[in-house]
Amino acid sequence: MAPQERTRADEYHGREAVKATTRAAQEEFTGELEAKAEVSDADLRDPALYINRELSMLDFFDRVLDEARDEHNPLIERVKFVGIVGSILGEFFMVRIAGLRQQVEAGVTQASADGYTPQQLLPIVQERARGVMKAARQCFSELRPELDAAGIHIVDYADLDAGQQAALAKYYEDSVFPVLTPLAFDPGRPFPHISNMSHNLGVLLRDGNGDERFARVKVPDSLPRLVPVPAPAAAADLDDGGQHQWFTWLEQVIAANLASLFPGMDVLESHAFRVTRDAELAIQELEADDLLETIEQFVRRRRFGSVIRVTIDDMMPPRIREILTENLELGEADLYEVRSPLGLSSLWGAGSIDRPELKYEPLVQSVPPTLAGLAGSELFAAIRSRDVLLHHPYDSFDPVVEFLHAAANDPDVLGIKQTLYRVGRNAPAVEQLMEAAANGKQVAVLVELKARFDEESNIGWAKALEREGAHVVYGLIGLKTHCKALQVVRREGDRIRRYTHLGTGNYNSVTTKQYTDLGYLTADDDIGADTNLVFNHLTGGGQATEYRKLLVAPVNLRQGIAARIDREIAHAEAGREAHFIFKMNSLVDKPMIRKLYRASQAGVKVELNVRGMCCLRPGIPGVSDNITERSIVGRFLEHSRIYWFRNGGDEEVVLGSADLMPRNLNRRVEILFPVQDAGIKRRLRDEILPTYLNDNMKARVLAADGSWTHVWPGEGEEPLNAQEWFVARAREQALDASERG
Repeated sequence: MAPQERTRADEYHGREAVKATTRAAQEEFTGELEAKAEVSDADLRDPALYINRELSMLDFFDRVLDEARDEHNPLIERVKFVGIVGSILGEFFMVRIAGLRQQVEAGVTQASADGYTPQQLLPIVQERARGVMKAARQCFSELRPELDAAGIHIVDYADLDAGQQAALAKYYEDSVFPVLTPLAFDPGRPFPHISNMSHNLGVLLRDGNGDERFARVKVPDSLPRLVPVPAPAAAADLDDGGQHQWFTWLEQVIAANLASLFPGMDVLESHAFRVTRDAELAIQELEADDLLETIEQFVRRRRFGSVIRVTIDDMMPPRIREILTENLELGEADLYEVRSPLGLSSLWGAGSIDRPELKYEPLVQSVPPTLAGLAGSELFAAIRSRDVLLHHPYDSFDPVVEFLHAAANDPDVLGIKQTLYRVGRNAPAVEQLMEAAANGKQVAVLVELKARFDEESNIGWAKALEREGAHVVYGLIGLKTHCKALQVVRREGDRIRRYTHLGTGNYNSVTTKQYTDLGYLTADDDIGADTNLVFNHLTGGGQATEYRKLLVAPVNLRQGIAARIDREIAHAEAGREAHFIFKMNSLVDKPMIRKLYRASQAGVKVELNVRGMCCLRPGIPGVSDNITERSIVGRFLEHSRIYWFRNGGDEEVVLGSADLMPRNLNRRVEILFPVQDAGIKRRLRDEILPTYLNDNMKARVLAADGSWTHVWPGEGEEPLNAQEWFVARAREQALDASERG
């Protein structure tokens, strides 16, 4: 086994060992589910009833790419969707394909519930991913003429006129050349390290002796990938009202000026390539004395993970391909040949182009009337009087920041406790926590350092909070803390009251404008007591075994959802109307899918709204013919989780951070919380859920064969884009509030 293969195998076995420590707590309950399934419906284990998760994820990428093809979307937004596909594909290679390769190289041969072994699945997934890459590139090629027609010209360097190239030569000399570091590969210099997700030029040179040399030039990611270019001379008389803009690719500017990097040598040719490395690094927590230091080491190591993919331009000659495959220890299947330009993820930057008429209309956020204009103690009084639901991004995140600000400055507030998963680099919520600590409040924060790809940012905030005197913990051994919880402890007269915010999304002021999420503010004593137990577990290590109202993974969340499904089955068997609706990001957990199949067989109406991966097959006669599944991709990333149960008319709805995936149910700290306010229940039942379920502009419906069909309005049916309906409603509410003010 090659050294690289040993590393991958070791990482795989190390990660599996860590997972095993947390699986043990769930084995007994999961075993009970399995035993029931064996007795009642052994056929529900047939692999034909399950869609593979990796293939389902690639189907999701196709649905995202459909948004780039959708002419109803503004042009620049369509370009950004291509960039999104490029970005999520990169993560897919770094994590999912990397994980499959580790399993193959570790000799894992066990088939998953869908029937695939890692050896069977890896080439299928690679080929499907290759197809998505090509489709994304084709989509961008089709968008370029539309961009040209709109006055946004992305031009290859070779097609620029002399004046434009002269301007770029000065830009190169002033801003690009000082940043570049050419790295040669020859008998005196080893093959250079190629960092993860880097954009590079492979350069063939001829020295003074006539010998051929190879060098690598990294395209700096600190500079804009799309370089603004002056208008061509031919456009001098163009009366464009300032609408026409020209851009070219940074790597092409560098390629045209390579002679400056290699004086005395002839530049024969250059070709772009990008490297994707394994980012699924095993964190050996059980052996780590300091989790913060361990995570910092892994963030640095990610740049050096095993190479999973090299994307090359389709004109790259065999000589350069051989150099790359030999020195990066690759097979031909790991080379992905595409037409330039490479790295479509940078198209997300098209959003910075100043053409508002080619973008979505600006989002106007509202604030619930019960919180509008409130601050300080008034805010606490409003939450005491009634629970509050925030529907982001249509409702502003400002009330949560104001809630923290009030707590940081209220003399009666004794302490604040919060979990932080992904907060980003600009984090008003964290700044309020630091202010609270500086004001002498007792602040305890769980900063989840294992939030993939956000580790570095979270490390920075953890250190900043510690400097201000906050108590910071970094997560639990073997468990990732994914719940979204904030609690304020306040002295009121002769009692202590807890104010709690629970949600489906992160405390991130940027993503709260990009993701759909739900937040819940309450002063309920039972929810406050339960949330306090969760925080005690996170900071002190003790584990509660019972909760009054919360469902908490890995303690009782799986059991709680399963029991509620069984309750609907019992209603159906008793002849009562039985119905539940689940809205979530992913449905992967096989015991839960079997529960849903059994509910369908019992006659329960099951409506699913799953954004991404869905391993269940709806509409199979006798198995899932009472189940429907739809997915919505649109302007915002659907991120909220809603579990609604009819319960014989005494309806119950729980919200929270957990999807129905093994990792959420078994290996994460998650919270699902009940909605208790009758008005909020009605809003979820009569407005939010039906709007999603009746969308006929952005929804796709899953068929039993795994195919997705776009839903369009029927004859005489009004078009309904759920997200745009909520946008319009928020705008109306904001206008009404301003008129009242």
